[in-house]
Amino acid sequence: MTLTQPRRTTGVSPAPASRRRSLVALWAVVGGTLLAVVWSYRLVDDTIGDNVANGILGYDAEETAISGALTGALFALVTGLAGTFTACNIAVFGVLPEMTGRDQGRLRAALKPMGWLAIGMLAVSAAYGAAAVLIGPSLPQLSADTVGSGIPVRLVQASVTFGVIGLVFVYLGLVSLGYLRDPFAARPRTRMIVVGALVGGFLVGRPYPLFAKLLGYAIEQGNPLYGSLTFVLQSVGNILVMGLLAAALLVVVTRTRFGRWMARPQNAALAAGSALVLFGTFLVVYWDLRLPAMFGYGWFPSMPWNV
Repeated sequence: MTLTQPRRTTGVSPAPASRRRSLVALWAVVGGTLLAVVWSYRLVDDTIGDNVANGILGYDAEETAISGALTGALFALVTGLAGTFTACNIAVFGVLPEMTGRDQGRLRAALKPMGWLAIGMLAVSAAYGAAAVLIGPSLPQLSADTVGSGIPVRLVQASVTFGVIGLVFVYLGLVSLGYLRDPFAARPRTRMIVVGALVGGFLVGRPYPLFAKLLGYAIEQGNPLYGSLTFVLQSVGNILVMGLLAAALLVVVTRTRFGRWMARPQNAALAAGSALVLFGTFLVVYWDLRLPAMFGYGWFPSMPWNV
């Protein structure tokens, strides 16, 4: 009688073929770098973000004072939605393949990862909202001070926060591509909660002017619970478009050849890994190379529309 040897587990996620994953990882890094080079913060912050907020609210969101608690809650949700495509939030789309590549047989089951992501995101958002109120106006995000050659303190906080989040995104992407051991191999729910916590962490560094206005108003109220509520609504607004896109993609992929391609674990890992590496690279390059270069720290190419 021949005994079969038990299959040894390595703790590494199912990975695509070595050559293909290497090319995908390389192009993801190149794509993230190019995105950081061409990114126009004026377009996404002012032209898109401000106009969306003004159009939904029906008044100038930046110039009009927040007049009450309910108005502040609405302001939080709307400005979160308006900030969907800002440089401090765009990386949220890197987690789309995490959801569209899972359990495509039923829409309800496929949306479960979104729920676990929301748990991590809302926990961090609520905690930071309460902490911001308790810390008060001394929070670096509200500081008008500068350091070094004139870089604002609030941008220093943004650079550190998004640099760290970007590195974690890249790490998770390399895990999906099979380059690194997967600490969540037996705990996929924990993985989505951690990813959600990273998305919630975007608020910790966000220098978006409309968010700064909301932050200042929440601190003025002096109520940590209100701070938590408004920050939760801000995060919900931030991922609203991504959630709708995820639902739409799930419907599409279950009925197309692409859906059958994504149903294979190796292909789902390839898509998830490439997206996380691309957007993680964008965060690191944009906030830790391009931003310091704007204040004379190092060099970074500048496009004509960003001068």
